[in-house]
Amino acid sequence: MIGRNGPLWAVLIALLLLPAPAAADRSLDGVDSWAPALGSGMLEGDYRTRFAPFDLIVVDGEEATRAQVAALRRDGKIVLGYLSIGTIESYRSWYRAARRYRLDLWGDWGEWYADVRAPGFRRLIVRKVAPRIRRKGFDGLFLDNVDMVESHPRRKRGMRLLVRSLARSRDDVLMAQNGEDSIGPVLRYLDAWNREDVTSTYDFDRRRYVRVPAADTRSAQNALRRIKSRGLLVTSIDYTDDGNVEREAVANSCAAGAVPFVSNIELTRIPTTPFRCTVTQG
Repeated sequence: MIGRNGPLWAVLIALLLLPAPAAADRSLDGVDSWAPALGSGMLEGDYRTRFAPFDLIVVDGEEATRAQVAALRRDGKIVLGYLSIGTIESYRSWYRAARRYRLDLWGDWGEWYADVRAPGFRRLIVRKVAPRIRRKGFDGLFLDNVDMVESHPRRKRGMRLLVRSLARSRDDVLMAQNGEDSIGPVLRYLDAWNREDVTSTYDFDRRRYVRVPAADTRSAQNALRRIKSRGLLVTSIDYTDDGNVEREAVANSCAAGAVPFVSNIELTRIPTTPFRCTVTQG
């Protein structure tokens, strides 16, 4: 029997039978260029032109605005929000809530390693920090310092629990970097992985750029190949001020099947033409 609300129920039933709207296409399959837009001033001025040639952009999850994220996505970019989950940075809005979970100071960057073993820290990141970033409309998160467990092995289980909690949806891209010797337990939650310093790095003690040993380059390439074989997009960042080393870095990363990027340590040097691999190897 159809009562007074019969027509309304009919409309509701019809709406329920409609096909669900298609999810946004967040596939990483077509990504062949990327840029970490994390240097000072990278989202100032005509940032859309600055990053127009790139497929994948990583911006600071807290500093980027909803409007900036939306503009980059309208331009067809996959946009990830940077979030360090292995360290505590004093300039973050959540610092006061996080500081009780500080471990030792990492002098190179002036931030503290985080006690990811503490449930309170994990709740802060999962329930407050990450949702605040995600609400800006990002395609996903770029997680940094997941590899802090290599110097703090007692935090391995806590880091695994934290990454697993952040991997709440497979429509939400999750990317991390470094730590090939410790990343294994969380690879199942990731869609992409970045390796820094494949060929060249910045030596904070000597305050200059240096090539990494050849054996370390081969080890990094092997890690990139291994993780790519798991179905993840793999990328790289090298740091140098030498054009010859830059070309070598691109070649080394491409040989391992990675999408390369090269810049200065401040990440303020963005090329007008992306680094691309002419022939993807691996």
